[in-house]
Amino acid sequence: MKTYQLALIALCTNFCANAQSIEPLPFGDFNTWTTREVKESSIIGGKTKTLYDIGLDNSPWATSNVVAKVAGITKCSNAVFCDTIDGTDRCVKMTTILDEVKALGIINMKVLVSGTIFLGEMIQPVTSTKNPYSKMNMGIPFNKRPTHLIFDYKVSVPTDNKIIYSDGFGSPKQRQGSDKAEILIILQRRWEDENGNLHAMRVGTGRERFSTSTEWKRQHHLPILYGDITSHPDYKPYMTLLCNDKAYYARNSKGKMVPIEEEGWDNINSTPTHLIIMASSGCGTPYTGTIGMTFYLNNIALGY
Repeated sequence: MKTYQLALIALCTNFCANAQSIEPLPFGDFNTWTTREVKESSIIGGKTKTLYDIGLDNSPWATSNVVAKVAGITKCSNAVFCDTIDGTDRCVKMTTILDEVKALGIINMKVLVSGTIFLGEMIQPVTSTKNPYSKMNMGIPFNKRPTHLIFDYKVSVPTDNKIIYSDGFGSPKQRQGSDKAEILIILQRRWEDENGNLHAMRVGTGRERFSTSTEWKRQHHLPILYGDITSHPDYKPYMTLLCNDKAYYARNSKGKMVPIEEEGWDNINSTPTHLIIMASSGCGTPYTGTIGMTFYLNNIALGY
């Protein structure tokens, strides 16, 4: 893990009518960006593509903007962008795209990509579409107990909100239902066994999905619920434990990417060891989503 992951910037302010401690996340105002200029393989056109990254070299944020090398071909994918509000204040724009790479007689792939940001690291270059979560080193060390995730957001849902599945193999397929943008915060207490496997207990949970278009909503509060929340009135099935094929991944002490198996719900008063925050223009199923679904996010912080 990088050294920036050992601490978050603390700031206390008054919020609305109540005294509340607010802890902005580093680069969570999305005013600072860097770019990478990457030349794609000549066989697919040889264009130079710009990939957007949040913050500077010490940023805790990663995105789904990646360099892929498949069958010896370098291809870029960019579904997260720097955008502005009223032409001045910067924010992050996440959108769902159908990314295509074509080289006659060699490769012809269409991959649906949901724009995604998260705390952690994206492993690059990506060499296959298999098990995308195994390319995401998810979460950063953290030992506090916030009560809310606070953020500004805007959602743009296409009129024709149909779901497409496309993993690069075969033609895109339409599926039933409609997609949603989402944001989540998960607090875990992790440990590693003697074989290098990562385990966790779920300490805190906040997860929200957005299915309709909305203009900017300011200082939205997403509650973080502690302990076993399966009987809580606000519990939704998608807030369940992340294990087996739903498990996120992280590096173990040997540097190997392994799944983080959530073993259960922790004691309501327990202290976490890691913080996961992720936002996406899709609701978490790989290669599945609505083309054009767009999720804007700004001023993300922790409330206490």
